[in-house]
Amino acid sequence: MVNGFDPANISALDSATRDMIERRQALLGPAYRLMYANPVEIRRAKGTLLWDSAGNEYLDAYNNVVSVGHCHPRVAEAVYEQMQTLCTHTRYLQDGILEFASQIVPTFGDPIRHIMFTCTGSEANDLALRIAMHHTGRKGIVITSEAYTGNSFLTAGLSPSLGRKSPLGEWVRRIPAPDSYRIAPAEIAATMIRQLKYEIEELERRGEGLAAFIADSLFSSDGIYADPTDILAPIAEVVRAAGGVVIADEVQAGFGRSGDKFWGFQRHGHRPDIVTMGKPMGNGFPVAAVAVAPHVIERFGNEMRYFNTFGGNTVAIAAARATFDVLMSEGLQENAARIGRMIQEGIREIARSDERIGDVRGAGLYIGVEFVKDRTTKEPDSATALAVVDGLRQRRVLISATGYHANTLKIRPPLVFSAADADRLLTTLAETLKAV
Repeated sequence: MVNGFDPANISALDSATRDMIERRQALLGPAYRLMYANPVEIRRAKGTLLWDSAGNEYLDAYNNVVSVGHCHPRVAEAVYEQMQTLCTHTRYLQDGILEFASQIVPTFGDPIRHIMFTCTGSEANDLALRIAMHHTGRKGIVITSEAYTGNSFLTAGLSPSLGRKSPLGEWVRRIPAPDSYRIAPAEIAATMIRQLKYEIEELERRGEGLAAFIADSLFSSDGIYADPTDILAPIAEVVRAAGGVVIADEVQAGFGRSGDKFWGFQRHGHRPDIVTMGKPMGNGFPVAAVAVAPHVIERFGNEMRYFNTFGGNTVAIAAARATFDVLMSEGLQENAARIGRMIQEGIREIARSDERIGDVRGAGLYIGVEFVKDRTTKEPDSATALAVVDGLRQRRVLISATGYHANTLKIRPPLVFSAADADRLLTTLAETLKAV
């Protein structure tokens, strides 16, 4: 795992941390992973800050789940009040879910008209793919090269970023990521479409056909490629011409994170048939959703039925409504744009005197910093990137890394990140680079 703790190095840790990790391994089993060479124990949090059991303070520049900040009082109060009143499923009539749906559905634009609730982004993507397959009568799915869509059986089968030992589905095909650092921006769309057409032909030859193309519009797991934004609209045309459905995976790119648009796909000026969302939707409470066009859900709705015991329950909706309200009322999309520009400008200033930084890219508060061994060859330098991640962690600033070579810093803080937080991040990054 990128930026993962290696259990072989447990002897280097202090006794308290070592004991906790050993208990964790014994009780939770071998499949769980911890971040950082020296794992972090977190006891409490507020806004953009975290504290460990010794009272040490950390700056959180990584967690997009708590988009409106850790332990936001309005979200916490909404969950508490609803939990004291009622927590039940969607098979009873309730106003809350309808009021929230009426608020969020218009943000997608045409042709989206319906929304269905799940607990997680993995569930949302799983349901979206089931709907697409049922609608088209086909199975084939096209993704970008290092996509991550979830950890259900279906979505793990189209999540190459889980690693080489995690098998992809036989019905899955990949096209290149829009590597704006190595491919001329004017050529990216044509390159991806050329490969897309080839993969569609291969699916048809094998009797699978194309059910859907699914992409995160910030291409987060591919290495964070926010620009150019003329890619997804022409891809959508090719997908629909082949009878497929276009799915916008907004689990990481949505809810104002890109700064300039509320949903990431809107930056590309295209209109997907299905939109999935999760992670930041309840600011830590598990709630996610699938928004869908009527013509895509009609057959599925008539021939199947959908029910999720916890998806869309009254407490989940209370969390989602409160989070949505905070996003809107506190101007967090605008804050993401402003602070994101500040961070990118600051890192570009650092890069002027540090040639290990090959590229700085992103949108709003989703920023990638790619490290290379040589700016001419653009050979990836994962060792330096991971050393920087670890150096920041030692200085109590938390980020991670992404991309096929794990050579790109992933800076993805809560949307309440302030100018002071950004200054601390930039100052600590500069100090870390001098030490690496």
